[in-house]
Amino acid sequence: MLTHPTLDQLRVLKLDGMADAFIELQQQDMAKDLSHAEWLALLVDRELANRNTKRLQIRLRTARLRHGQACVEDVDYRAQRQLDKALFQQLATSRWIAEHRNLFVIGPTGIGKSWLACALAHKACRDGYTAHYTRVPRLFAELDRLGRQARAPFRIGLGKRAGEPLVDTLFGA
Repeated sequence: MLTHPTLDQLRVLKLDGMADAFIELQQQDMAKDLSHAEWLALLVDRELANRNTKRLQIRLRTARLRHGQACVEDVDYRAQRQLDKALFQQLATSRWIAEHRNLFVIGPTGIGKSWLACALAHKACRDGYTAHYTRVPRLFAELDRLGRQARAPFRIGLGKRAGEPLVDTLFGA
């Protein structure tokens, strides 16, 4: 079997994950013991994982998180921010987004509000939601600008898929 035309066809069909898996499987000795169905299953699994990874990367990039590496698994509950562990873990389930609720992270300066908000937004992106990181002054300036252009209803609410919040996390300066 000629592999180059097959790889070219996979790339033309934008099945890059499958093409990469195909190359890797051909180079492994254990792949000879696999049935056609097992080969196909591995190729499809790789393609699905590749697409999910790309979608997550796009969601994270468009969220423009201030703390891009913040994640809920790294939260230090011993810090002096008096964070309720049970409440934060409940927020980390992203159920509040599914219920179309807003979240305000408030507290004294320097306690890590921005980092916590970015961690929750990162988790929301991993759960398949879109997020948009913004600070209150920037949000109000953008709303004012859009209001003056009489395009606010389109830019804020319409044009987004139903159930997707514009701002997943909103916090003060």
